[in-house]
Amino acid sequence: MLIDGHDNDPLVAGEELVSHPGFWAAYLMWMCETDDEEGEPAAEWFGADATDADAAYEVLMDNENWPVFRIPFGGGHTAVVMGRNLPDDSGTEYFVTHPGWQPGRHGYLATIDGHQAGPGLSWPELTHIANTSDRTAPGVHDPHARLLLLLPALGDENAPADAADVITGALVHVGAPADEAPRVAALLLDHPLWDAAHWSLPGESPLTGGEQPFGGILQCDGPYSPRSGVQLAKGITRQQTERLALALGTWSV
Repeated sequence: MLIDGHDNDPLVAGEELVSHPGFWAAYLMWMCETDDEEGEPAAEWFGADATDADAAYEVLMDNENWPVFRIPFGGGHTAVVMGRNLPDDSGTEYFVTHPGWQPGRHGYLATIDGHQAGPGLSWPELTHIANTSDRTAPGVHDPHARLLLLLPALGDENAPADAADVITGALVHVGAPADEAPRVAALLLDHPLWDAAHWSLPGESPLTGGEQPFGGILQCDGPYSPRSGVQLAKGITRQQTERLALALGTWSV
């Protein structure tokens, strides 16, 4: 079983794909659509050619082998990027898991499909997860690749001034040309599916799952976000919620 709760889905570990030619173009190029005179985004923006990008896209969209990218971080948690490659309902799911949670419990971040939901991560959460790899667990450990894999779930109106520089550095690290990377980074920050949102800590409640979520985990004011006014992972204990908040870097004891 690769991911708890998906026993009957044809999941396959996808971590090795991130080093394949054309992967990053296939994974991120859709976010670079623009109406300006520069035209359609190209695989070359990511240091690849169209043939390699097309081949990588076919693997990412394989109906019989759904690629899963595991991003293990603090406290035994894992952020997951899962291709939901149903023939008539394809999409990409972003969520958090932990082996100690009840079976089937996930912390949902975002969904990218015909009925998208997001954003699912603030900038501080994204960068914290990217840089706190648990190397004892299977998955992607390179911080640049981790950041880029989770980037489609980002939406933060208070992203720092150097956010584009951080993304630029990650793109160059994975093979994008240095002269193209700043433009691509700017486009990736301007999410095409949802507006940047505001993130804040809610008032603390003594009970997880009550009317007021635990105060140590950020909430999003985006109207289409799974994290708008609700607990990130429903049904987990207060102790488990505290550990998740610590792992996300938004709370300290």
